[in-house]
Order: sequence, then structure tokens, then C-alpha cells
Amino acid sequence: MEAHYTVSVVDRKKSRLKRGILKEMYSLGAQTLAQLAKALHASVPSITMLIDELASENWVQEIGTGNAQYGRKPALFGLRAGNQAVVVIDISVHDVKLVVFDLTNRVLDRLDVNLRLDDSVAFLEALRGPLETISLRIQENHLNIIGVGCALPGLVDPKTGTNYTYKNLNRPTESLKELLAASFNAPVYLINDTKATILGEHRFGLAKGKNHVLSINIDWGVGLGVINNGEILQGLAGFAGELGHIQLQADGELCSCGKVGCLDTLTSASSLIRRVKNGLKEGRVSKLADENFEDIDAEMVIDKAKAGDEMAIDLLNEVGNELGKGLSIAVHLFNPELIIVNGIVAKAERLITRPIEQAIDKYCLADFRNKLVITVSRLGEMAKLCGTQAYVIQSLLEYEEIP
Repeated sequence: MEAHYTVSVVDRKKSRLKRGILKEMYSLGAQTLAQLAKALHASVPSITMLIDELASENWVQEIGTGNAQYGRKPALFGLRAGNQAVVVIDISVHDVKLVVFDLTNRVLDRLDVNLRLDDSVAFLEALRGPLETISLRIQENHLNIIGVGCALPGLVDPKTGTNYTYKNLNRPTESLKELLAASFNAPVYLINDTKATILGEHRFGLAKGKNHVLSINIDWGVGLGVINNGEILQGLAGFAGELGHIQLQADGELCSCGKVGCLDTLTSASSLIRRVKNGLKEGRVSKLADENFEDIDAEMVIDKAKAGDEMAIDLLNEVGNELGKGLSIAVHLFNPELIIVNGIVAKAERLITRPIEQAIDKYCLADFRNKLVITVSRLGEMAKLCGTQAYVIQSLLEYEEIP
């Protein structure tokens, strides 16, 4: 019994160190043996042995040499692309994207589907076809799927995979999580789309290396991602950051959540389109009047605004001002160094960030805004996709699925 216990402890320590090596390489890229030993508080001979094991298991490989002030340059080791892959599914009210990544974040395959999220069993049934298509392509390319990540809007509990906003995705006969697990025969992790976005920004984007960041995701709704003291704020059930449902107008419009005057009703892409259509009905002059009324979308409004359309510019300015007013609350709560604007409305660039800045200048105490930077994401949609991929890898390593 004692010998068995000793072996188990050794095995657990080896597994922990191997997972630590993979985490370091995934987060920081190629590393030398000395760098890994220092980061993981282990000896260089121990790390060398584990690197050899991971290389024989096709997880890592030598990819070059590092810098050295004197003597021989040290070898650099990084993750091996190989045939290990992760499937990321991005579900939104616009469409569904299915993306296959290797362990170096390279996109191996992608399938965009004109399927809009709907709180119904019919949505799950419609999703089966695209899942089968990408699954067949994965088999043809001889890829080994080690995990599946799904980003979607709503109140998502990452521990249980339950979506409390889209309740029909949790049906007892076959939930979304069960459907994905059956399609790819791999562990499945669900994450709120805004949480995935801020994770992508923190690992690969403008928030990398920063400790106090807000990411405002402006799409069909409005979500807030928060990095506080270098950690992504989740809250008790993963719900932290629902900025879209703070009340800004006591006598405002009815929100989809059942409340009145939520920020969502003033600043989301859907509210922007609604304002545009109401303006056109009232006879406001705009180039958008030349478009098919039913086809008007947020990107169309942004394009017209960039071309100088007065009504489009005015409405984006109104949206930005209300966003800045709502964000002022978050600024006072979290005292961030950076606010990143993500989502479809971020494509408006300065047409949306300028009024946000002006509103924050107006509604925030001066000392909160002196060092605050507001900018648009450089990653765009890849923030959410890469963030979901990172969440899968992080979850797999945490729960010892690999290696």
C-alpha cells in the first residue's frame, strides 16, 4: 500500500509539471528548459525528462534556439501542431461559426452557417447538419479532437454548461452540451461570449499583460468583460458583467429581459437598427432610405456613417453617449487602465469611441479618467474565437484531461 501511494504521488507531480509545461508554452510561446524550470520551480534535469516524454507523445517539439549572452544558444521548445485540435463553435443571433484550431492557434478549418440562435428545440435540430459536416471534414483530415468550446450569449454557468437565458438549449433529452459531445466525442466547455472575448483579449490582444481592463462587447446585446488584478471576473455563477441590464431610463423601452430602460434598449446593435428605422419612418433624410428597409443592419449603418451620412452619424453618437454613461458606472467600480470596444458596433471605430470618451469625461470623476485609454479591439471576431480556444485548453489542463 505504501509503495502504491508513493508511485501515485510521483505520477501526480509529473502530471502537474507536464500540464504546467503545456500551460507555459500555450500562454507564452516557445520556452527554453531554464525558463520552464524557473517558472515551474523545478530542476532543469526534471524538465528535460518531461520534455522528452511530451515530445514522444507528440505534444511538444524543438523549434529553434534562444538568445544567450555567452556560450552555446539554448534550445527552444514549443507546442507541436500535429493532429491535436480543438473545435470552437461561436453561436450568435447573427449566425453560427465552426472553427477548428490546432494547439498553436492556427485555423485548420472553418464553416460559417446562416443559422441564427433561437431559444427553441428547432435550433438544436438545425445545428445537427453543420456539426456533421465539420465532423466529417475533421475525420478526412485525420485530426484528433481533444476538446470543444462553445461561446454563446446569455447567462451561462461555465461549471454546469447551463444557459439560463436560452433555456431550451438545456433540454433534458439532449442539451446543446450533450449534442456537441456526441458530435465530436470530446469534452465540451460552454462560455458566455463576452467572457470568451475578454479572455481572448487578455491572452492575445490589447489586454495582454494588463491587470485592470474592461471589454465592452456591443452586439445584439451589451456585455461587459472585466479583468481585475489580472484575473477575469466571473462572479458566483459566471454571470458577472451584465452591464446591458442596468437601468438608465426609468420610463424607457421594455427590454427583452422584462425590465424597462435597460442599457441594451439604448445601445445594442438591435436598438441602433430600431432607431434608424424609426427615423426613416419619421421622414429623416438619409442615404439609408435608398436601401431595402427590411435589410438594414448595423454594418450598413456604420458604412453610411463612415461615408458621412448625417443621420447615421447622429445615431452612433447617441449610442456612444449612452454607452459612455453606462460605462462610467463600471469605471467608478473597477478603476480600469483600458477599455476595449468589441462587437459589431466596434467597426464604427472613432465614430463610437469618441462619444464614449466624451460621456466618460462628463460622468466620471477626473482622477478616474486621467490615465484611462479607450480603444477598439485589434483582434475583431478572433478575440472571441481564440478566447474560446484558450478556455478549452485551460479547462482541459485544469481537469487533467491532457496529457
